[in-house]
Amino acid sequence: MLDGHIKNLLIDFGGVLIDLDRRRCLEHFRRLGMPDVEGLLNDYRQEGFFQLHEKGLISDADFRGRIRQAAGRPLTDEAIDEAWNSFLDGIPAYKLDFLLELRKRYNVCLLSNTNAIHWDYACKNAFARDGHRVEDYFDRIYLSYQMKMAKPDAEIFQAVLDDTRWTPEETLFIDDAEANCHAAQSLGIHTYTPQAHEDWRHLFQ
Repeated sequence: MLDGHIKNLLIDFGGVLIDLDRRRCLEHFRRLGMPDVEGLLNDYRQEGFFQLHEKGLISDADFRGRIRQAAGRPLTDEAIDEAWNSFLDGIPAYKLDFLLELRKRYNVCLLSNTNAIHWDYACKNAFARDGHRVEDYFDRIYLSYQMKMAKPDAEIFQAVLDDTRWTPEETLFIDDAEANCHAAQSLGIHTYTPQAHEDWRHLFQ
């Protein structure tokens, strides 16, 4: 149950809204010829060139080129994107409906460590429901690859606070990574860390 001072909601994407399937994604990349990919992919934060892509420091084309280099063979863009997007499982319909309800009562923004390939896929598939678009669910959307910074660095939270002019004490951040929540807490933001597949609507009852 939230206290009455919360006016703003900052919500994570992966693991909070959309379910993730890391095991399936690892298997896809192994089939492409990357047996050691496991060390680069994490449920909360990516490593190596996956992280560079997530921070927008390399382009989609550069990212795919590094996949081909790691696999040691030519791969189509479609094969690479299919493997990478297999990380994303889907957003339960009730969460999308609930976001629309929350927007009637709170300022609602998204803050995600993500990349252009995942985000484009999500906009076309995960958020497109009942005639809605992703913009219908949030007042503003903050993405790591566009901001050139990523959680858990405190600078990304400060950038959101500066842009929205939100007061930290009136803001709740919902993220499935404890490190991200600790960074937000350092700025005075309230946090909640849900478990995988959790229905976190109980917070607002």
